[in-house]
Amino acid sequence: MTLRRKAECVVRRLPLAALCALALAQTAPDAVSVRRLRVDLEFLCSGSLEGRLSLSRGAQIAASYIAAEFQRVGLAPVKGTGFLQEFPLVAYEPDRQRTQLALVRSGKRTEFHERQDFRGGFWQEMAFAAPVIFAGYGITALEYGYDDYAGIDARGKIVLAFDHEPQETDPQSVFNGAGHTRHANSRVKLENARRHGARALLLAGEPLRKHAGAFDPPPTPSAPSLRASAPRQAIDEDSIPLFQISDRAAAELLQPTGKTPADLQAAIDRDLKPLSKQLADTALHLRTAGANLRRAPSANVVGLIEGSDPALRDETVMLTAHYDHLGVHNGRVYPGANDNASGTAGVMELARLFAANPSRPRRSLMFVVFGSEEEGLLGSYYYVAHPLRPLATTRAVLNLDMIARDEAHIPQSRGVVEIPTDTTNEINLAGVFYSPDLRDAVMQANQKTGLQISAKFDRDHDLNALFRCDHFPFLVHDVPAVWFFGGWHPGYHEPSDTVDHLDFPKLEKVVRLAYWTARSIADSSTPPRFSAAAQK
Repeated sequence: MTLRRKAECVVRRLPLAALCALALAQTAPDAVSVRRLRVDLEFLCSGSLEGRLSLSRGAQIAASYIAAEFQRVGLAPVKGTGFLQEFPLVAYEPDRQRTQLALVRSGKRTEFHERQDFRGGFWQEMAFAAPVIFAGYGITALEYGYDDYAGIDARGKIVLAFDHEPQETDPQSVFNGAGHTRHANSRVKLENARRHGARALLLAGEPLRKHAGAFDPPPTPSAPSLRASAPRQAIDEDSIPLFQISDRAAAELLQPTGKTPADLQAAIDRDLKPLSKQLADTALHLRTAGANLRRAPSANVVGLIEGSDPALRDETVMLTAHYDHLGVHNGRVYPGANDNASGTAGVMELARLFAANPSRPRRSLMFVVFGSEEEGLLGSYYYVAHPLRPLATTRAVLNLDMIARDEAHIPQSRGVVEIPTDTTNEINLAGVFYSPDLRDAVMQANQKTGLQISAKFDRDHDLNALFRCDHFPFLVHDVPAVWFFGGWHPGYHEPSDTVDHLDFPKLEKVVRLAYWTARSIADSSTPPRFSAAAQK
């Protein structure tokens, strides 16, 4: 039975109170109903959904619930797909006995040890030996005049690169000052390596880093991870393995350069000139294997309101969130009220508001609630690879994720970002440095809501905020996109992220801000433009 058929069966069994929105008279187009938001949140976070882990029955129920509401309020399906855009995933566990990395140099074989020297996995079984090529930061950023692959041939080789990007602590850097650009992202580096013909990518923490690396101990033993660890991967026959490697392994591999890794990084950062080269007399034997493989579909939930202007209705403004979370661990449910039932409920309420308004915007509005975000933005990456409306005419993406808690320090953020004492009226924007027009549209719309707005995460190179949400794949494809983000907080990725901790006045304001931002862009004669070079 397909996921769509399962969804239809689940919907028929859902309680009536969970399927029906509270029919309250609208006194204004942005009259957000906190009662409706609470109904959605309490259902999405209920025990029957068991934390909405990707590929679980709870995630299927959540997708069905959202799709049913989109249909009920009058949204249209897109391109005859119904309200679900399915995409194939594989669930697996890395087979640690058969996943191996070994260096061969001058006839001597050196085994690298899993967890100690490397981390990662790949669902497909493969085994090969290949030369290793050092490719600096693994970046091709022509808009900044920088290309680590210039003058080298990576075809058939294993690429070794540093994480992040050059000069990231320098406010005057040609990159985004002390903030990140999209080129610092590991998935972007992986795709760049694949485009250049590489067979695998080894990513090493920058030796001079000031942020936490993959092999560095957490700030405290109990510090929550900033990444989900659920073993899910999109099925892509062209993908290649990615492994994080330790400082010790990187130093061993880079010995033929005659320089330490720190010296290599310092030279690249100083001159912004790549030092890429094939490592002499260096081959790496790589083997990958997965265990307990299970192929199954996940799904994005999609609904459309067609624009009123025949000349503009083929253009799209997207309102997005993600509905999945972390499931159940050690018998404890992770309900994910703020992350991200809050954004999901927000998008559902926006669909109701726009559908109830007889005055349709000129451009079309598309409401998308992505699946499998916690596994690495898998739903949004699938969408940009298989868009239901052209990305070239997608004018903006407004992504709502973690919008109903008041920001406060977690162990990873202390000493990294400054957080005001009172954040009850504050929301963060991430990604708008790629589109000052989009930032201006949000700020103009905020005159109707009066939130305090911070762009501090556009200057972040420690917490990787730019990469951590479903707006990011759109930035990779040159689409103006912003993440409305309340900030991290105690209880993030913990069972204590429950509905009773949510700040409903803040949630109501953020939904109104998204409403007026979307409305202004959908009606504007000059929609936001994307700037490939980040605007500092």
